[in-house]
Amino acid sequence: MGQALRRLQHKRRFVRRSLSRRPLQSSTSYGSGDHDIDDLEMQVVRYKPEGIDVLCRNTKFTRKELQIMYRGFKQECPTGIVNEETFKEIYAQFFPQGDSSDYAHYVFKTFDHDNNGSISFEEFVMGLSVLSRGTLQERLQWAFNLYDINGDGIITKDEMLDIVSAIYEMMGRYTEPVVDETSAKEHVERVFQKMDMNRDGVISLEEFMDTCRRDENITKGMAIFDTVL
Repeated sequence: MGQALRRLQHKRRFVRRSLSRRPLQSSTSYGSGDHDIDDLEMQVVRYKPEGIDVLCRNTKFTRKELQIMYRGFKQECPTGIVNEETFKEIYAQFFPQGDSSDYAHYVFKTFDHDNNGSISFEEFVMGLSVLSRGTLQERLQWAFNLYDINGDGIITKDEMLDIVSAIYEMMGRYTEPVVDETSAKEHVERVFQKMDMNRDGVISLEEFMDTCRRDENITKGMAIFDTVL
């Protein structure tokens, strides 16, 4: 799995490349003033994001960075929101060696804070701010939320297996040796035993945080961040 992660380093910026750096071909601009965006060229109803000052306060991005990201976001997603299918298509472009649909689904859920089935620009930059510039605790909290699929505050072995299996499926032929269902189960068994310190059969947030802080290899082995940024 180590070689796979090294290769994935070259893909870490898929979100920013796909949603932040494409040139804008319309006259839409974000941050030209403190008001919402008016885009008269498009024929569909626009989602209008919060003012840039609010996003500056709530994220770790500068005004200029937010302007660039918004232009790219609107170029890729003219309606101002990203649905899950579009998100999966973007992911698939940068992980063509395997099937990224399951993992993209789980990552999408962590960005979709209001659970309405779409990601707004605010949700996008809030999540990206944590992943790219957040503290270790903030990033580990994000990772815990990723693995806590049903959002009940604990990670079960089945939930961890679902995420790890999705990562393996996404890596595809980049994993050497090729992994199978048994490999994923064995990997989860090893990690789960280390994290479940009180042996109650589930992993709490505290156990997750403590184990990841103490053992960098666990964080790397779970491919927590390499498959997102």
